[in-house]
Amino acid sequence: MYQFINGSIRQGSSAQTHDVVNPATGAIVATVDLANEDDVDSAVAAARAAFPAWARTPPGERSAILHRFAAILSERAEEFAQIESSQTGKPLRLTRNFDVPGTIDNVEFFAGAARHLEGKATGEYSPEHTSSIRREAIGVIGSITPWNYPLQMAGWKILPAIAAGNTIVLKPAEITPLTSVMFAQALHDAGLPPGVVNVLVGTGTEVGAALMAHGDVDMVSFTGSTAVGRTVMEAAAATTKRVHLELGGKAPFVVFEDADVDAAVHGAVAGSLINSGQDCTAATRAIVHRSVYQEFTDKLAERFRDIRLGMQEDDGADIGSLVSFKHRDHVAGMVERARGYAKVIAGGDIPTDGALAQGAFYPATLVIDAAPESEIVKDEVFGPVLVVLPFDDDDEAIRLANDTVYGLAASAWTSDLQKALRATREIHAGCVWVNDHIPIISEMPHGGFKQSGFGKDMSAYSLEEYTQVKHVMFELTGAAEKDWHRTIFALR
Repeated sequence: MYQFINGSIRQGSSAQTHDVVNPATGAIVATVDLANEDDVDSAVAAARAAFPAWARTPPGERSAILHRFAAILSERAEEFAQIESSQTGKPLRLTRNFDVPGTIDNVEFFAGAARHLEGKATGEYSPEHTSSIRREAIGVIGSITPWNYPLQMAGWKILPAIAAGNTIVLKPAEITPLTSVMFAQALHDAGLPPGVVNVLVGTGTEVGAALMAHGDVDMVSFTGSTAVGRTVMEAAAATTKRVHLELGGKAPFVVFEDADVDAAVHGAVAGSLINSGQDCTAATRAIVHRSVYQEFTDKLAERFRDIRLGMQEDDGADIGSLVSFKHRDHVAGMVERARGYAKVIAGGDIPTDGALAQGAFYPATLVIDAAPESEIVKDEVFGPVLVVLPFDDDDEAIRLANDTVYGLAASAWTSDLQKALRATREIHAGCVWVNDHIPIISEMPHGGFKQSGFGKDMSAYSLEEYTQVKHVMFELTGAAEKDWHRTIFALR
């Protein structure tokens, strides 16, 4: 049973099941029952019933529950790391040192942020009135999370929503649902009231669509592809829901002529290959000044050829498998098509020998000589693939960086303060790193520009996404007739 509704684990009503597969081995990790529209109705009803009391719960009490939850996650960190690794193919080194600790830090941040909702100071902005601002919870949130960071994405959606006083129904990707259900159960163990957090395991076409269109859901939050994000907006429009979207990315990695090339190469390896490249902020387009282009490309190709693929428990492995065989074939297909118009100088071949051949593995792959308008440059690969493009002057670098429908993240590599300032000002992305690529912190927002969506995850800014502002005005004089009434009728 894998549905978490109103504080308890239940069986889905669809009579259908789905096998959660370890993509590194092909072994079945768990068989989960799937929810249907009836379960959506039950979960939304539970969230709606829990909302009034939770919205009135003092921030200090919400904070205390989240602090207890952080302690539970810390105690069960290895269990969460093992399950997260088994359903995604990630190396345990990544889940132990990034996914789980990052989630715990996020919980601790929102435990504090729950007590610090800010609003404009109360004051007399009209001589006869006192105005104040209330920042109130929105209501029932319907959220859909992707498969690349199941645990962290559950945290990014659930934590700001409930810290602000909302209730939530979360639908994780059905291929990686296990830690999301565990997350909700652990929250309940920490003292969260029934119905505040509900998790449904089901397909996007049935459960996801029903959740987004549900008339008793007040806001929808979605992380995933831009194409699906458009359908979420369409579904939300029918009932005028608030919408929060974190969508695709095609992050530029701009290396200026004065950059430390060795540092940029090292950064490109980490920034493009984290989570086997299955990261919407991963470096995907290295845009490199022609004067250092050959040095950068040669050194990067050498590093890419040394990257080791390996099983989850292999501490010597650099990257693990992709999330599924279907996705591996998608990545491989894009690289194979690129061979027709560009050069693959590292990687590019699915392993055919040994244990790696049994899993959804794909090597670190470097592509050069691709035209800026080509598929490998324009479209999201979402795998361990980096394409390198040359530029001749700073104007061209900025133009190439912005030559995308996406705007989630970017980085600029330079020792020149003026170049750095210009890049951070003129590159259109929700985050621009300087001399690094990929680090995130709970205190700072994550979210994109353009077709990468709108709204912020993490940080105090995310609390703004999950609250609505109410203006309250008190009349001070007690007079029945107000001077402004003369604009409506004659005062006598």
